[in-house]
Amino acid sequence: MNIDFKIFMPRPEYAAYACLAETSHGRLHSEGETKTRSPFQRDRDRIIHSDAFRRLIHKTQVFVYHEGDYYRTRLTHSIEVAQIARSIAVVLGLNDEIAESLALVHDFGHTPFGHAGEEAMNAVMAPFQGFDHNAQSLRIVTRLEKRYAEFDGLNLTWETLEGLAKHNGPLCVKGQFDALNVNLRSYNDSHDLELHTFSSAEAQVAAVSDDVAYNTHDIADGIRAGLLTMDQLEELPILCDIIKEVRSSYGTLDDGREIHEVVRRLINRMVNDILVESKKRIAELKPETVDDIRGAGKSVISFSHEMKEFDKRLKSFLMQNMYRHYKVNRMSSKAKRVITDLFELFHAEPECLPTEWQLPQILEDKNIRARHVADFIAGMTDRYAILEHKRLFDTSLFEL
Repeated sequence: MNIDFKIFMPRPEYAAYACLAETSHGRLHSEGETKTRSPFQRDRDRIIHSDAFRRLIHKTQVFVYHEGDYYRTRLTHSIEVAQIARSIAVVLGLNDEIAESLALVHDFGHTPFGHAGEEAMNAVMAPFQGFDHNAQSLRIVTRLEKRYAEFDGLNLTWETLEGLAKHNGPLCVKGQFDALNVNLRSYNDSHDLELHTFSSAEAQVAAVSDDVAYNTHDIADGIRAGLLTMDQLEELPILCDIIKEVRSSYGTLDDGREIHEVVRRLINRMVNDILVESKKRIAELKPETVDDIRGAGKSVISFSHEMKEFDKRLKSFLMQNMYRHYKVNRMSSKAKRVITDLFELFHAEPECLPTEWQLPQILEDKNIRARHVADFIAGMTDRYAILEHKRLFDTSLFEL
């Protein structure tokens, strides 16, 4: 088959306000760069080859792994976010390598069992300076991944770490770090990520792409699971119009085809909205450098007001009809008990931790021990957490 490559849109040059390898702040630990990959491509490759990335395949998005093989996991969600982020970044003249890296790494810090697991971890860690999945992601890529001979972590570029830490906006007022999560504060002491400013446009792209992927694909999974119906979706603005378009074009489709057509059109509409609104904001700001984006005082990559309102309504709809469905609640209740039981046992009896996790310093300080146990549990997959709980609490099983 002959392909006419003229029909494809040529890649635009990077905009003046994009993150560029030539102006990168570099890495905490100095390394020689390669001739075959940019620094940001190396970041992406290190993320993909990490242990934390592989574990995402068995970490819950909404449904625990044993509920079915077709539901999204943290891994498939991250890949979907990356695809959306790359598309938006290229059209806006941004560095899609950074946007892709941030999309792939943004969920590293999530506990097993999705939001239910994080709620349980937040509760048990409340006396020990708390738990935050975003700060945990930074902790993983700067400390907990142990692959390289010369340093802990992945030694990612400053731009990738900055985007990971504050892709949702500034985290503090300049010079005032007391309110920061302990993981963010401790790392920032040695490597200033300028947590008082907004992030790069690439990081903002990754953040809004997460919203697009999360909401739209949860709709598809909710329909597949029988927790949502097309009749319910018709009650929502925008979705109502899209469903009418699909039925007008194709008539009666089976459920799988119909929801796929609806979701792909919704993604397209949301992405186009982001592009129009972001181009408008960029034109008003007239940024000449990436620091102009960071100092803008507001996000430059965003939904329009109308789409923001729809996004809020869709989130509320999913919370009421899907995330709080009794079937999901039952699963979440079990998940919280698993996380709580594991934490309490390992914190009280650290000698039950695997050998490689038994460190002398965790016996001396309960706060250090709590953070160490949280690191261990947060890194578990759903099925490993379930297996560990069974081994430790099922008295009919006396196996190691």
